[in-house]
Amino acid sequence: MIPSIATVCVSGTLQEKLEAIAAAGFTAVEIFENDLIAFPGSPADVRRICADLGLTIVTCQPFRDFEGMPDARRARTFDRAERKFDLLQELGTDLLFVCSSVSPEALSGIDRLAADFAELGERAAKRGLRVGYEALAWGRHVYDYRDAWEIVRRANHPQVGIVLDSFHIMSRGLDLATIGTIPRDRIFMVQMADAPLLQMDHLSWSRHWRCLPGQGEFALPDFMKALVSTGFDSYLSLEIFNDRFRAGSARSVALDGHRSLLWLLDETARQVGKPMPGAPAMPPPAPVEAVEFIEFAVVESEKGGFERLLRALGFTRTGSHRSKDVDLWRQGDIRIILNSDEDGFAHSYQITHGSSVCAIALRVPDARAATQRAKALLDVPHAGAVGPGELDIPAVRGVGGSLVYFLDGGSALGRWSEVDFVPTGESEQAAGLIAVDHISQTMQYEEMLTWLLFYTSLFDAGKTPSQAVIDPGGVVQSQVVESGVGAAPGSGLRLVLNGSQSHRTMSARFVTDFFGSGVQHIALATKDIRATVARLAANGVAMLPIPENYYDDLEARADLDHAEIAALKALDILYDQDAHGTFRQAYTATLDGGFFFEIIQRDGYRGYGAANAGIRLTAQARLARPITVPGGLPHAQGSAT
Repeated sequence: MIPSIATVCVSGTLQEKLEAIAAAGFTAVEIFENDLIAFPGSPADVRRICADLGLTIVTCQPFRDFEGMPDARRARTFDRAERKFDLLQELGTDLLFVCSSVSPEALSGIDRLAADFAELGERAAKRGLRVGYEALAWGRHVYDYRDAWEIVRRANHPQVGIVLDSFHIMSRGLDLATIGTIPRDRIFMVQMADAPLLQMDHLSWSRHWRCLPGQGEFALPDFMKALVSTGFDSYLSLEIFNDRFRAGSARSVALDGHRSLLWLLDETARQVGKPMPGAPAMPPPAPVEAVEFIEFAVVESEKGGFERLLRALGFTRTGSHRSKDVDLWRQGDIRIILNSDEDGFAHSYQITHGSSVCAIALRVPDARAATQRAKALLDVPHAGAVGPGELDIPAVRGVGGSLVYFLDGGSALGRWSEVDFVPTGESEQAAGLIAVDHISQTMQYEEMLTWLLFYTSLFDAGKTPSQAVIDPGGVVQSQVVESGVGAAPGSGLRLVLNGSQSHRTMSARFVTDFFGSGVQHIALATKDIRATVARLAANGVAMLPIPENYYDDLEARADLDHAEIAALKALDILYDQDAHGTFRQAYTATLDGGFFFEIIQRDGYRGYGAANAGIRLTAQARLARPITVPGGLPHAQGSAT
C-alpha cells in the first residue's frame, strides 16, 4: 500500500503544507479543494511544485452534490464535472473524487444514481480519467458504503470505483464484512482516520474530532483486515479534520501522519500474519518491564539542595559515575540519576529547561529491537558521548526533547549501574518508597496526540479514554498510557499525559515556565503511606496541605472509620477507591519550576486518583509561589511541616 495524506490534515499555506508532507517522507498527496482555491498560482504550478518535491497527486477533492440531481439541474451538474476533469488533467492526476450528495434537491433510487455514474464513467473514460465514489456518513440518501458499492456495481463501468473511508464506515458502526467482497480493482482509494468514541452528530464529529490512526478508539486493524482480504495495494490516504492539528506544526503533524500509517500497516501485518506492501519490516512492539531509572539534569549551584531533598525522601547515593559529574541515588527499586556534568546532553537540557527530568530509561525485553522499531517509526535517535569502558545506551528523543533510553536484562545493558558507576558504600536510610508508580508529563494541548501516538506505536501499550480535570484556572485534559503493568509495584510503565487549552491552569503555567513540555511530577509507591509520609515530614519534607473540608466530605462518602480519616487528615493524605481496591496519595509541596513528587499506596486500585485531582490542583494553586527554605527543601506557605 502507498501511504498518502490530504493537505487538509496540516496547517499553513498550500506550499507550506506540501513541503511539510514531503519532508515527512510521503510520496503521495491529496490536494484539498480549498487549499487549491486559495493558492496564488495555477494548477500547473501546483503540479510542478509537487513534482519537485517528489509527490504524486492522487486527487483533488471533493466533488460534491453530483448524483441524483433533478432533470433541470442534471446537465449543469455534468458541466461542473467536465470542468473538474479539466482541473484534474492540469494537476496531472486521474481520479475524480465524488462524495455522496447532501443536497436537499437530490433524488433517491439506486438505479437512477447508478445511471448517473455510468454516464460520468463514460465521460471520464474519454479523458483517461477515473471516478471514485465515497459514502459520507451524513449523506442525504447514501451514507452506507454498502449502498455506495451497490451503486458502483450497477453502474458497471471500469472507470467507476469506490472510495472507502474508515471514519464514515466506523462512525456508523457498519459491518465490515462487505468490504472483503469488493473486487480489488474497484477500490480506487482508501482514506484513513481514527476518532474518539463520541455521542454527537456525524458532521461535527468528523469536522473537529478525527485523529490519526492509533490516536483514537476505532478498531482500525479490523477495518484493515477486511481491506487486506481484497488484495488492495494502492493509496492509503489520511484525511483528518482536527482543531488541534490546525493549530499545530505542519511538519510535526505530517510526520505523525506517516508514523501512524507505518504503525497501522505493521499492526495489520501482525494480525493477518503477512507483511504489508510498502511497510518497512520492524520488530514487534515491546512491553515495558519497568522504569529502570529517571535522570535529572541539575545545575551545580542547585545540586546540594536537590541532594538534601533526595536524602529527606529516603534516597541513598549508591554510585558515582566513573568519568562524569553524575551520581546514582537509590531507594527500593527506584533509581534516580543526578547529572551535573558540564558537557553533554543533560547540560544542554538544563540550560533550556532548568533543573528537571531530562531522561527516563525503560527496561524492555530487547533494547536493540526497541531501537530498531523506533527508527522504523521515524522516531529520532540520540547518540551521546561514551567514555572508555562505558556502555552505549540506545535512546530516542521524547517529550520536550528529553530522552527515552532502552535497557534490557539480556545484554550488558542490564549491568549499567555496575559498569558505569563506582559504589559509594553509603548506608541506606530508606523511608519506605519501593518503586516508580507513574510519571506525569505535561505538554502543550496540541502536542498530546503526538506523544500518545509516540508511546502507543513504539511499545505494546494501551490507553485510557481522555478525562477532563477541573483546575481553578480552567480544564486540563488527561490521558493515561500503560505498558506491561502487572500486580507488582513498579512493574511496567504508567504515563499520565496532561495538557490544557487555558493559559491559566497549573499545567499551562508549567509549560510556560519550563520553556516546553516535560515531566511535572513523579509518583513513588509505598506499602505503608502513613508511615512513609510521617517519616518524610520528620525529615523536613514539606507536604501539600489539604483543606479540612475534604476530610469532612470523605467521612460522608467513604467507608472509613473516624480514626482512619483522622490519620489521613493529620498527614494530608487523600483517598479514593474503585471496584478493584483502594488508593491513598499525598504530594510534596511544589519545587521551583513547578515539579513535585507524589507518594501513593495502591491496594488493587487501577486508577490514578482522578476524583482527587481537582482538590490537589486547587491546593497547589493556593500555594502557587513556592518558597525555597534553607537546606534546599521545598516549602509552601501555610504548610504544616
